[in-house]
Formats: sequence, C-alpha cells, structure tokens
Amino acid sequence: MNYEIAGKLVFKENTQQLTERFQKREFVIEVANERDPQWNDFIKIQLTQDRCDLIENINLEEQIKVHFNLRGRKWEKDGRSGFITNLEGWRIEKLAQETPSQAAPTASNLPEYAVADIAETTETDDLPF
Repeated sequence: MNYEIAGKLVFKENTQQLTERFQKREFVIEVANERDPQWNDFIKIQLTQDRCDLIENINLEEQIKVHFNLRGRKWEKDGRSGFITNLEGWRIEKLAQETPSQAAPTASNLPEYAVADIAETTETDDLPF
C-alpha cells in the first residue's frame, strides 16, 4: 500500500546496523492540525537498507513530503503473539518554503480599482453581450 504525507522534520536518528545484512533509520515529522496546533501529529517513519541515506541531506525544521508503504508483521515468541506496524519510507522530497510573495493574494496586496474606471470600460465596450 503506497501513501504520502507532508510535514516538518523534527527528529532523525542515526542509522542502526541491526544485523550484518540489515540496517534501519527512523525519523519523525510533525503534521500540522489546521484547527488546533496543540493537537499536531508526530509521525515516525522508518527507512531500511540502502534508503537510510534518503534523510541525510534534509535538515531539522524543513518541510518534506514522504512517500511510504504501510507494513505489518506478526511475531511469536514463548507462546505469545504480537503485531508490529511500520511506515516504511521509500522516497522523500523537500517542499519549497512559501515566501510572502508566493503566498495567496490578500485584500491588502490586491490592486484597487475605482468604480468609475470599471464603468468607463463597460460603456466603451463593443461586445454584444
């Protein structure tokens, strides 16, 4: 299952070499709650093997989009069973930081037109409709 999520990088671990043939690296992004920042989500994502370096050139506080797969595993030990769910990242994109000039226009930065200017334009218009 492929998913994507965008947020701000708030934590990244160093790569952990768990066995001779397996390594992983985890990081956390903060996903803003539009209604109340007090309830922002902090999502931990795992990178494995050759993908551990995907987060290397991304700094804390940068906005990123992460493409990931949802993985689940069952484990059994000493007669007990359990389940593990992981978000396994496979692609990371930096998102452009929005500057005030790139932001959506607001009433304060829209040009003002006089009503008379608009009336003159419509009176000299030769269009039939």
